[in-house]
Amino acid sequence: GMLGEAVYLSRDKRKAARYGDGTIIKVEVRPGKTKSINYQGHPMQKSWHDHGYDSAWVPPGCGMVGSGLSETCVWDPRRIRILRIQRR
Repeated sequence: GMLGEAVYLSRDKRKAARYGDGTIIKVEVRPGKTKSINYQGHPMQKSWHDHGYDSAWVPPGCGMVGSGLSETCVWDPRRIRILRIQRR
């Protein structure tokens, strides 16, 4: 992915539904230390974890993704707890 290997999440159901079979997994996340990646070519775009960050956040409307929607990338899946699975 554009932020490297990690778990990709979004608060926006429209964005999440675009991936896989449309199943939405509601989670609780402990993001820890978070780095904002707000433009293409950011020096830490794929190396944020190597600099001590637990997650990376792409703000909405910053030009990183075509949809303009926000997403968060979490390095360690143990920081994520599944609350509910909603299948289409």
